[in-house]
Amino acid sequence: MSTTGRRGWPTLVAVFWITSMVEGLGVSQVFALLPSQLTAMGVPDADRLQFIGLFSALLFVLGMPLVPLWGVWADKYSRKAVIVRSALVEVVVFIGMALAREPWHVALSVLLIGFQLGNTGVMLAGIRDATPRPQLGTVIAVFGASGPVGFAVGPTLAGILIDGLGWTVSGVFALSAALSLGTAALVTFGSREVRPEIVPEGRALSLAFGAIRGVVGDPAVRGIFLIFGTAFLASQMSRPYLPVVVEEIVGRGPGLASGIALVAGTAALAGALLSPAVGALGDRIGFRPVLIGALGGGAVTLALMPLAPQVGGLGLLALVAVAFAAASSSVSAMVFGLLATEVPAERRSQTLNLVYLPLYAAGIVGPALGSIVVTAGLPAPFFLGSAVFAAGAVIVIRRHGRPSPAVAEVRAGTPFV
Repeated sequence: MSTTGRRGWPTLVAVFWITSMVEGLGVSQVFALLPSQLTAMGVPDADRLQFIGLFSALLFVLGMPLVPLWGVWADKYSRKAVIVRSALVEVVVFIGMALAREPWHVALSVLLIGFQLGNTGVMLAGIRDATPRPQLGTVIAVFGASGPVGFAVGPTLAGILIDGLGWTVSGVFALSAALSLGTAALVTFGSREVRPEIVPEGRALSLAFGAIRGVVGDPAVRGIFLIFGTAFLASQMSRPYLPVVVEEIVGRGPGLASGIALVAGTAALAGALLSPAVGALGDRIGFRPVLIGALGGGAVTLALMPLAPQVGGLGLLALVAVAFAAASSSVSAMVFGLLATEVPAERRSQTLNLVYLPLYAAGIVGPALGSIVVTAGLPAPFFLGSAVFAAGAVIVIRRHGRPSPAVAEVRAGTPFV
């Protein structure tokens, strides 16, 4: 059924939330189990840290160029079909990880993740078109929590299955594949089609380039994307090495999966629980003040992360990781809110379809850069990421108070960045 109305929007949000959560669950297990998987495959320690960074960068290489096209196809034909496509690719990826026996098998599976990208922006656009405006900030923040919840459940579930029940890594990924197949069925039969307010006309390639030009040509949107990319760059250059920090505390072998679950899972869950409250705070005091605080908090906590184990062991590391996850999820919620409220209706859908384009770019550059600086020591990616977060906070502070030209018809002003 095709509709542009707002009937049944809570069901739509629930279906999209579950779909996004399951995707986060599986991808988080790729990040969390990658160091252990490479060790089991016999990769020497001297090469492993660089492999982790480079393999993490592969995740976005194939997917980033296709993101604009997925958004165009979703708006022209069917958002549901694009989202289901992503879930089915997840099935292939996680089966590949379950069957991997050599490092190149892992690399190929991670590379295929690129073909599952492009669904989150499409879901955001659908939620934006279906949700009443007074609830929009909170609803977007609730949806934004789905990824962090998945990133919490993924390592925690892996820890229980591996350390508690004796499952293999392959078994964990096979379960994730089954869950992804379930979300494909859920979206197909449990959600309705939500069409954009303005359906694009023309050739898909021309529309895709037009969408990119629209983002690049709008100083306000370009600035918001820049801040989003900055935050993700900082996160992506350090995230692959968090399991290695845990490994230095608890050692290899039994207990490592549970230790990773405690740190990564607890942190992601805390970020997910905070996200709706942050969205409500943004509705009340404005998205930019909350964004500034989140970027500053990310800078401080990321710098403390590699130092925490030396002072307070695994418990303190988990606490710092929780604080960082809260800051990171707050950045995402505020960026989504800014884009959903300040972009004109005729460009809103295509902009939200591209919302994760900065993440994909940062997902390539960040881990690759991390694989280089980690040669100076394990703390190096965390310290560099902290500096990048701080730079983002400074940029927003300097530009804070300048209204967006995207809402210039309502209030005159200058660009956000």
